[in-house]
Amino acid sequence: MAAVVQCDGDTDDRWCHRGHRRTAELGNGRGGGPDVIDSGAVGTERSAGRRYRLLGPVAADEGGEPLPLGGPKPRTILAALLLQAGRVVPEERLIDLTWGETWPATVRGQLHTYVSGLRRRLGAGTVVRRPPGYLINVGPGELDLHEFEAAVARARGETDAAVRADLLGRALTYWSGPELSGTTTWLRGTYGPALRERHLVVWEDRYDAELAAGRCAEVVGALRQAVQTEPLRERLHAQLMRALHGCGRTAEALDVYAAVRARLADDLGVDPGELLRDAYRLVLGADEPRFSGPGFSVPRQLPTPPSGFVGRTRQLEQLDAAVRPGSDARIVVLTGTAGVGKTTLAVRWAHTVRARFPDGQLYLDLRGFDPTGAAASPAEAVRCLLDAMQVPADRIPPGLDAQVGLYRSLLADRRILVVLDNARDADQVRPLLPGTASGFTVVTSRADLASIVAAEGAVPVPLDLLTTDEARRLLAGRIGADRVRREPAAADEIVAASARLPLALAVVAARAAGRPAFPLAAIAAELRDHDRLDPFDGGAPRSDVRTVLAASYRTLDAAAATMFRLLGLHPGPTIPVPAAASLAGVDVEAARRALVALTRAHLADEPAPGRYGMHDLLREYAAELARHHDDRAWRRAATRRLLDHHLHTAIAADRWLNPHRDAITPGPPCAGVRPEPIADAHRAMEWFTVEHPVLVALVLSTSAGFDAQRWQLAWALGTYFDRQGHWDDYVAVQHAALGAAERDAGPLGSAHTHRNLGRAYSRLQMLSEADTHLRRALELYDQGGEETGAAHVHGNLSWVLERSGRHLDALHHARQAMLRYERLGDRAMTANARNTVGWQHAQLGELDEAFAHCRAALTLLRETGDRFGEAVTWDSLGYIHQRRGEPMEAVACYRRALELFREVGDLSNEGQTLRKLASAYEVAGNHAAAGDSRRAALRILDRLGHPDAEQLRASDEPAAGEQD
Repeated sequence: MAAVVQCDGDTDDRWCHRGHRRTAELGNGRGGGPDVIDSGAVGTERSAGRRYRLLGPVAADEGGEPLPLGGPKPRTILAALLLQAGRVVPEERLIDLTWGETWPATVRGQLHTYVSGLRRRLGAGTVVRRPPGYLINVGPGELDLHEFEAAVARARGETDAAVRADLLGRALTYWSGPELSGTTTWLRGTYGPALRERHLVVWEDRYDAELAAGRCAEVVGALRQAVQTEPLRERLHAQLMRALHGCGRTAEALDVYAAVRARLADDLGVDPGELLRDAYRLVLGADEPRFSGPGFSVPRQLPTPPSGFVGRTRQLEQLDAAVRPGSDARIVVLTGTAGVGKTTLAVRWAHTVRARFPDGQLYLDLRGFDPTGAAASPAEAVRCLLDAMQVPADRIPPGLDAQVGLYRSLLADRRILVVLDNARDADQVRPLLPGTASGFTVVTSRADLASIVAAEGAVPVPLDLLTTDEARRLLAGRIGADRVRREPAAADEIVAASARLPLALAVVAARAAGRPAFPLAAIAAELRDHDRLDPFDGGAPRSDVRTVLAASYRTLDAAAATMFRLLGLHPGPTIPVPAAASLAGVDVEAARRALVALTRAHLADEPAPGRYGMHDLLREYAAELARHHDDRAWRRAATRRLLDHHLHTAIAADRWLNPHRDAITPGPPCAGVRPEPIADAHRAMEWFTVEHPVLVALVLSTSAGFDAQRWQLAWALGTYFDRQGHWDDYVAVQHAALGAAERDAGPLGSAHTHRNLGRAYSRLQMLSEADTHLRRALELYDQGGEETGAAHVHGNLSWVLERSGRHLDALHHARQAMLRYERLGDRAMTANARNTVGWQHAQLGELDEAFAHCRAALTLLRETGDRFGEAVTWDSLGYIHQRRGEPMEAVACYRRALELFREVGDLSNEGQTLRKLASAYEVAGNHAAAGDSRRAALRILDRLGHPDAEQLRASDEPAAGEQD
């Protein structure tokens, strides 16, 4: 192996050339997979720019032209900095690596001279003084060591052995000669051994990949040279033995073992390690089967490895870790929902490690959830395994216990892999587990097999849906990457409609592959236009998503089956236990037991403690079962309980967030509903944040007949939306609620909803629409003699008119709000309205009047304990101080407002106050604090999708903040 020869000095140009030639010989033209790294990304063909090299002669170039670095000492200093790129290297360390143990008297002056020379050549911003030493700034793609490590990481993430081998070969081209050449012996002695070891390990990884890809003959020559260079490297000798054995040269492989065994004994006084012994057993297994009795044979039962395999990197790593030397694991349980790819993963992985199990590989489908027949009994399963090992019938004893004993005796002390696929439960699996630790068993199941994990020490490896990227890659592998690239939006729609479930995606991909002339948009339209599950029927029971899911559903008891169907009525994505209890009309513990049963059957999951969910196709199947199994009255009663649960919990949570808001009084919850207790404002905001998607969906998607719950639930969302954003949801929810309010509650309900819709439009700066809905709300409130609602609308109109530049009109409505609150005797809201009057005076430049109103408002708000109103008033006072030319007083007020806005969870006003705080800091001369505040404001406004975000991005000028 030319690339692992180590030479002293810098003069062996042939080393670099041989290393590159060896890489080219092994890495190209072998049919090992697609060329997934652009040729311009490695070696000398990279794009022009700054480049540093450590993996060979230490060098730097700019645009392909070498930069003059000088002799060994400046090269050593540069290399030492590059090896710690981005981190400070102390001067003493640089001196040690450059001058060794004996320092001249002028050593620090010399160091500074060499560093100054590097800074002239590389740029002062590249090599930077940072006490107690220096650091070098290196950009992405500039250092060959970083590029090498990144290329190796990419290669190791590739599951296809042939592709992995080629990618590792390309990574090795970064090594252009003996590392750190041209530097001092002290630097090479310090860092060289670790780099050389890293280099060797990657070569060994590459040889492993070549062997796994079946390229045995191609690597024999390189491995013979490698073991001569590294005569005590056991992994290389083991790889040479496997390569020779794979070429049918078993006698030569045994000679390699005998030679290295003797050398280890003579030179080190040790026996061969586990890797060499494994290789020796593998070689012997071809000629001397371990099952040597009459009629016995080494089983090779693994199914054909699946094509188009993608992803599952974490699970593959867990499986690999379980079989590494030193691991105590002997059983892995792969679990997951129907169609998620458990069998595919198990078979794929088993093929990659079969060389570790020279005594054979057994595979058995236990048919635990087979849609076409009964599950295999333990007796049937054991007999199948004995037959697989060709045990003669007259040697098989009667009775299950005796047969299990024979099976375990045959497997005792043998390196054999057993794959037990599609297990129904622990009782089916337990008799089939080998009795010793020499073998290894993989079990796949839709059940969680917790008792196998607990009692047998099995390693659980849960399998979830594919990621969006993995699902897209699976689709591309089945129908062609070009087709996916041409229609990315349609491809993403197909992925989403398939819920990222591998089985569903495979069925759709098969249909698309059979119709290559069809645009993907047409395939996506079929998924939209047909019954939700019909497009996922592959024409056979095992490829029909509905049939496959039914096999899992049939295993549930009555309570769990009922809960599963009910979850089809929930809009998702997740549901907490109390809401599930209300949905089912049962107590919380009964609901919890049913949900746990669903998770054990992998018909639901628990993504967060106490919250349960299911993917879209499972939810559609549950809803389909409910439509066919349960009558309409039963479904409507469950929907009513679900709505009542969320409505009464939301009303309580809103009261915590805004205790001074005018109240609505929903009817009492129906029997069986258990609203969630809300203890404080913090818990209220948490509840709204988690349940927000569900609450929106309940308002938008619930069928007719629940008008009261829909408009009242929309009303309860108002404070949360005001403070946390989601403006588009705000408008959509209030629009949906408008018709429901008109049908259910007449003018008063309509007035509430028009008012909320006006506020929602104002948040989107759609001021004309906001004005229209607010004036309609005011008209309806006045018709009904509803003073509180009318007062609120006057306050809302004040804000809208201010944003329209109509400050006198805005002041008029603020005064109207204040007068009405005073007549009502509402001290807190009077104070809030008085602050708004002060704010509008400030907009008109009437600062003394503004200050007097806002100070009076602040005093009253403190007395009433209205923290939100106090926050808004501190913001107003900050603005008044800023207009007066008192920036430090403004800063103090704004900072107090921010504390209170954060306390009550009002992101919208927090963002606006941060904008004004930035302006005050600028006037005060604190430009750094101004920049920090402006960036913080922009982050919040971007998160909210606030229309002011672009204005803030484009200008540093403050804008008047919104007042509530």
